[in-house]
Amino acid sequence: MNEFDLIQQFFSHANSNRTDVALGIGDDCALLQPKSGNQIAVTTDTMVDGIHFDSRLSPADLAHKLVAVNLSDLAAMGAEPCWVSLALTLPTSDSNWLTEFGAMLAERLQHYGVSLIGGDTTRGPLTLSLTAQGQLPAGTAMIRGGAKPGDLILVSGSLGDAALALQQDKLVALPAASIASLEQRLFRPTPRVELGLAIRALANACIDISDGLSADLNHILARSSAASGELLGAVIDADKLPVSATAVTVLGAKRAALNGLKGGDDYELCFTVSPDSLQPVLAAAEQCNTRVSVIGEINQTGQLAVQYQQQQLDWQAQGYLHFS
Repeated sequence: MNEFDLIQQFFSHANSNRTDVALGIGDDCALLQPKSGNQIAVTTDTMVDGIHFDSRLSPADLAHKLVAVNLSDLAAMGAEPCWVSLALTLPTSDSNWLTEFGAMLAERLQHYGVSLIGGDTTRGPLTLSLTAQGQLPAGTAMIRGGAKPGDLILVSGSLGDAALALQQDKLVALPAASIASLEQRLFRPTPRVELGLAIRALANACIDISDGLSADLNHILARSSAASGELLGAVIDADKLPVSATAVTVLGAKRAALNGLKGGDDYELCFTVSPDSLQPVLAAAEQCNTRVSVIGEINQTGQLAVQYQQQQLDWQAQGYLHFS
């Protein structure tokens, strides 16, 4: 099977018939017609066999996560997800693998109203790359550089279960259903698209949590410090971090909180809001049926401090770094 037959058979159905796609798969480029006055938000994520996933993930899991991690970036900007391009590197053209992967890719894209508009296929070690594009009114994007002193820090959902799912030696005593729940958080995260759209006019800064809360919050602090010209810091109340009952059972309350602070692959949103905007944010989150928690505050100390039950912890943020 050549690459053109592969695309036609397994991926030509992965679209939502969007009227803003003037020309989709089949030409040298796609042609898009965004709404007048909108900006385009663009993100790319790559998943590499042996680095980002292993044999535990099915082709359907891979497709689900590939879409989720990209749409999570768009959610962090408050952008409506619209179009994606897929670059797929395969060791072989396995029809069963492609059928399962392509079906889940199409299901996830159609769930969010997104069209697959192009991409590339090549032979090589299994590598999945997706470029996602969304749109939003010009000048309204949530960015990392907008946090202000006195802002409250919030996170969506719960933290740490994906990281805990990787610590298999700690899970042996758990019921199978509990392990499956943790792995669901790792293999099939939920991008907070609806929440991102709902808080776009309320949040001052936002980031999606991919490398761990403390590491990603430091990105907000660095960008906001550079933008404002003042050295910003934050204090996090680790005992206020939203963690699952399973994590507390396995690790204990304090260690579960610290796991939530440093663990990656959550794909939740971390954002800052002025105290006056808290109630509208909570109302918007309730409308989205999404839990949000206040976990700390932006200050002018120039550093990220972590406390647990009002006791300062010795903490150094360190997320996952590919080339460290």
